[in-house]
Amino acid sequence: MQIGILYATLAFLIWGLLPLYLKALTGIPAGEILLHRMVWSLVFLGVILALRRQWAWLGQLRHQPKLLAGFMASALLLSANWFTYIWAVQAGRVIDASLGYYINPLVNVLFGVAFLHERLRLGQWLAIGVAAAGVAWLTWQTGQLPWIALLLAVTFGTYGLLRKTASLGALEGLSLETLLLFPFAGGALLWLIGSGQSGFTSASPGIQLLCALAGPITAVPLLLFAAGARRIPLSLLGVLQYTGPTVQLLLGVWLWHEPFGQAKLLGFALIWLAIVLYTVEGLWAKRR
Repeated sequence: MQIGILYATLAFLIWGLLPLYLKALTGIPAGEILLHRMVWSLVFLGVILALRRQWAWLGQLRHQPKLLAGFMASALLLSANWFTYIWAVQAGRVIDASLGYYINPLVNVLFGVAFLHERLRLGQWLAIGVAAAGVAWLTWQTGQLPWIALLLAVTFGTYGLLRKTASLGALEGLSLETLLLFPFAGGALLWLIGSGQSGFTSASPGIQLLCALAGPITAVPLLLFAAGARRIPLSLLGVLQYTGPTVQLLLGVWLWHEPFGQAKLLGFALIWLAIVLYTVEGLWAKRR
């Protein structure tokens, strides 16, 4: 179990530190970073699959058009989530992005009720109500919905819902998603390079290397997460998942000095209270 905790914690720490990587890609627009992430992820995942000789599942896809359609939808959702996150980091909205991953588990719960007909206990409804109050407070204070956080939470929640009902594992699923996106991503990159609009071609060798590292930076935490999830209880994994947004929040506040006044702090405090209520209620219900 201890090695499982280590795997999961490392995965969430890498995700939490991802803004450092994205901030380092100076001169590369968010859209182009997304394209590089798609292309280099496929390259890296292809190497992993080759080393593990996990190719058999690819041949079975020809007879499963519904599976392909489902993964095309999940690939598009993942792309929307990635782009929103990359843009938010580049725009100096790391704190807003962290909020999205704080509320994502509660969005998952709502999706479970709406689409999987799951029933919630009173404590879970209370947690969702408190989180909704936090979002309402932030909306009232800023005069607009916290759209970055909501978009990240909804796209990743919908992505998770689709993947929950899919038959492929984490490695094979992400490989298929990047494979389906590769013709578009590869073609777009070639067009940017050919038209002289690519930030990659004019970047320093160091930045170009960082672009290529998008593959392992995307895939390694996913593999660590999958390995950790198999070894530790789901309740513990649910607590550890808040490591990522907490690291992002600290980076936004302390490293990049993004605005985090009392009004925003109160909104976040309500979200944190909702998380505590949801976690404690879940642990209590499990021990009954």
